[in-house]
Amino acid sequence: MTALPPILRPWAAQLSLFPDDLALHLGPHVARLAAALGGLRPRGEAEGGEPQGYDGLARRGPFERLLVSEWLWALEAPDELVRRAAFGELSFLKPAFRQPQGARRTVVLLDAGPDQLGLPRIAHLALLVVLARRAEAAGAAFTWGVLQSSPGSETHTGLEVRSLMRWLEARSIEPATANHLDAWRVALDLHVSPGDAWLVGAPRLSRLAGAEGMSRIEVSEPLEPGAHRLTVDVRPAAQVARSVVLELPPPDDCIRLLRNPFERPRPAPVWTRADRGLRGFAFSGDGRRLLLHHADGSVAAMAVPHSPRATVPKPRRVHVPGGQRVIAAGWRYSGGLLVLARHGDDYVMHGQVRTSKGFRKVRYEALEEEERPDPPPGAPPLVLVSGLDGNGQEHLWMKTAEDHLVHLPPPGPGGSPFFGYVAAEVSALAEVRSKPVYVVRPQKVSEKLYVAQLGVLDETPTRMVPLNARHGEAYFGYSPSGAHPDAGLLAVRHQEENWRLFLDLGVTQIVVPSAYRVVGVVHPPAPSPPGVLALDPDRRTFHFFSEHAPRTLVAATDDVVQAHASHGQPVFGWLTKKGELVVWDLMEATVLYRAVPEATP
Repeated sequence: MTALPPILRPWAAQLSLFPDDLALHLGPHVARLAAALGGLRPRGEAEGGEPQGYDGLARRGPFERLLVSEWLWALEAPDELVRRAAFGELSFLKPAFRQPQGARRTVVLLDAGPDQLGLPRIAHLALLVVLARRAEAAGAAFTWGVLQSSPGSETHTGLEVRSLMRWLEARSIEPATANHLDAWRVALDLHVSPGDAWLVGAPRLSRLAGAEGMSRIEVSEPLEPGAHRLTVDVRPAAQVARSVVLELPPPDDCIRLLRNPFERPRPAPVWTRADRGLRGFAFSGDGRRLLLHHADGSVAAMAVPHSPRATVPKPRRVHVPGGQRVIAAGWRYSGGLLVLARHGDDYVMHGQVRTSKGFRKVRYEALEEEERPDPPPGAPPLVLVSGLDGNGQEHLWMKTAEDHLVHLPPPGPGGSPFFGYVAAEVSALAEVRSKPVYVVRPQKVSEKLYVAQLGVLDETPTRMVPLNARHGEAYFGYSPSGAHPDAGLLAVRHQEENWRLFLDLGVTQIVVPSAYRVVGVVHPPAPSPPGVLALDPDRRTFHFFSEHAPRTLVAATDDVVQAHASHGQPVFGWLTKKGELVVWDLMEATVLYRAVPEATP
């Protein structure tokens, strides 16, 4: 969850269960309660365990563990040995023990009776997040349940959406009693030594028979007009009590936390008539704009909404004059939309290209017919990728349908520039960290099969980085951290079902069945690792393949004819056979944008 501030990253795995806005409301409560609770103390040497060698030095111990160098005093200066022993200056080997970590556990029993109904349960929810993470950090098991429930069927381990929903539904009009507590103590074997066991509820729980030796957390709501806060008293067993005041989120968000904190808001989809004749789409060279190709030959650059609740600005659209055919399109952060169109034997750039003397319009000279980069009839236009040289001049590149990399140089004093062919067998082209990069498939020379290579175009000469992959089909993707220093998140096919992800610390192997069609590489929210996005053989369902077990992300309403993942932000989109365009947000697992051809104004 990249939306969390750095101070909340330790609880990212637990807070990722909630939508971002509710996680940000719970986060401050979690941080304050964690500071009040403190960490789960590790077992000391006195608690025993299996001997496991030595771990450092100590000032006390039996003389059998005295350092050999210390025995020299007995030979050279016996009186000094006696003095050092009296003043605790001798050094002994400190034994290490293998602690029975599996036997450690944290037990939490929550009161769901009338004393704690309503707002106090928000504090309970934050405490479950804190205590679950606290136990995980110490390698302890985490067991929890509701006092008024039956221990046989309502004992939970870990935090999951299903168990938390059962807790939210376990409201009771019966106050917690000593019988409830005794049933849990017997079921969890807490009679001998409660250990790290906590009672969460009203102060009256301390008076229950059997609560002796258990730590308590008392949650109360101030009886003041207009008060919108909770007081939480943390009372660990045999330790000093600490008090925390929690200012609650707005009332609407409190209702969501108490009813269903895991339901993500479903924004009204964006319907637009402008996409009635949508022929295809692509993400811009930097991955931050959606390029829409319409049946009337026009091209639009649309900003991808930053959240499901954001308003979509009106796309900038370019209509080429009659007699011209759109060949390629691109978008620059500084310069806007570019559309390359063929007019007869020449090529015209709609939009201005940056030169050392400012922005200029460019026309490219005609090439031989067999060297033209035109896409096949009916195919979507190519994507233009932009980059600046040391003189501030803008260079453009595009990957043709024949997988050739074509260079569009800036205009010079000698007239209109010509296209230049840079490389063949190019499988991917993108702008990564303001640098244009591409991947070349392995070349077979002299019966030797070379590996794929990454080309960095902003350097002279072009720097080529070997990639240990034998097939070469590649996709660039977005990752907030841990990506390759030159390519960002990059997936390259190595064999028929084997893909390799190139990251900052090495290469990850991922297996994707050959029946699935890979459409991109993505990095969902933590704790998920990066992986490959693939379309199911049913042509509707998108799956995520990574080091973990495969999982389903989302399903389209009709057969998918085109799908792309952005390499500039955590989103991907698809176009269905019926013309529906959908952009999906990986962070919130919801629709960012939807356009259907049946819409009416």
